Amino acid sequence: MTQSAAAQKPPATPRRLDPEDAQHALAEVQERLRRQQLVADLVHRQEEGDAKANLVEDLVHRQHEAELKTLLDGLHPSDIAFILESLPKDERQTIWKLVSPEHDADVLLEVEDWVRESLIEAMDRQDLVAATGNMDADELADLAPDLPPDVVAEVQKGLTEEERAQLLEAMGYPEDSVGAIMDFEMVRVREDVTLEVVLRYLRRLHELPDHTDQIFVVDRQDKLQGILPLSRLLVSEPETEVRAVMNADFLTLNPLDSDADAAGAFERYDLVSAPVMDDQGRLIGRVTIADVVDVMREDSQEQALSRAGLQEEDIFAPVSTALRNRAPWLLFNLCTAATASFVASQFEGTVSQIVILAFLMSIVAGIGGNSGNQTMTLIIRALAMGRITGRNLWQLVKRELFVTLMVGLCGSLVAALFAWVISHSLSIALVMMAAMVCNMLVGASVGVLVPMVRARFGKDPAMGSSVLLTFATDSLGFFIFLGLATIFLL
Repeated sequence: MTQSAAAQKPPATPRRLDPEDAQHALAEVQERLRRQQLVADLVHRQEEGDAKANLVEDLVHRQHEAELKTLLDGLHPSDIAFILESLPKDERQTIWKLVSPEHDADVLLEVEDWVRESLIEAMDRQDLVAATGNMDADELADLAPDLPPDVVAEVQKGLTEEERAQLLEAMGYPEDSVGAIMDFEMVRVREDVTLEVVLRYLRRLHELPDHTDQIFVVDRQDKLQGILPLSRLLVSEPETEVRAVMNADFLTLNPLDSDADAAGAFERYDLVSAPVMDDQGRLIGRVTIADVVDVMREDSQEQALSRAGLQEEDIFAPVSTALRNRAPWLLFNLCTAATASFVASQFEGTVSQIVILAFLMSIVAGIGGNSGNQTMTLIIRALAMGRITGRNLWQLVKRELFVTLMVGLCGSLVAALFAWVISHSLSIALVMMAAMVCNMLVGASVGVLVPMVRARFGKDPAMGSSVLLTFATDSLGFFIFLGLATIFLL
């Protein structure tokens, strides 16, 4: 590049990563929507049919729409998706209509499933075809379950035979498998060509597929022979043949592998991309770090919701939808709480004679629940990472019980001191100490058993785990504490 050409090139405008940018944009969108609603309310208070007032409303409405559209056009599709997820349905639809059509496809891919459904409902068939017409096969496969069948059929007509085959293949894999997240865009070369030929081939491409850190070496039947890292390609002599510098030892994935297992492999081996091979050893796709990050984020969100017995839902969903999602486990929790209260009621005579026990038994139940929650969190994470096997299970159980016992002994001394201070009774303090240690061991046992049993039967180990843990530590905690009090204090 000559000096004059360089001088004419506009200066770079680096964009600093700031997580608050999207929140600021959301606040600005909400403020402009609020102003627009204020104007509409003021106009409606005017005499009905007032042409001047209606004209003012129309002008202000258009001005606000223009400002909102300008704001949205300057945002990244991910930020637009964040804004749409953070708005009630009516406001969400208003903003969605102002999003530039060139961003429609990217936004649909970025938003959560529960938002995507409402956005697709608001689009007519022509807009949907236009938004999805330029998507890659793997991207279209992600959206296909939410798209009307006639739209999918129309988009397929514009695909090549290869792309259509890739789409059908991607749609045929289970939702949580590697095949469902793999990408079909990748660079392949033969092992008998020189690096100079490879470089010339790369220069003819418009751009490399995203997250390309290696080139896949295949034979004429597309069977994977090795991988050629871009770093090695750039530093090796151009006359060298690919087979001389390629890696023959590499990690591969099968399309039926779990996407969670793939995410664990990426984390363990610091991968940027990994090839996907079928049972015949043919290269059919690849998984990139971008796909894996999405899997990790979704798994983390699902675990957080599952522990409370919830499923993913629109935070602005109708009340009826929220009730269907939350009521079952809340009703179950009500039953467990009633059971704990029933247990406590059986010791009415003990509590009536030693009233201080009513104030102390909640401490025993609460500490047991917290202890069990720590154990349960570790077990659920270990299960998700595939670190628990039949060989190390019993060793893990013994370790957790021992750690809980040691922590319980230390904590129970503090609890016993507190009980002695407020009751002036050494017997109550000792009962408090013994009950706390026992209930913490109960919590640790439940924290191990509930996730393990659910995982053994193919269920989500996190689903409702906190509810079951609370049931066990409350019921047994009251029983142990009041039972010991009845035996040793009366």
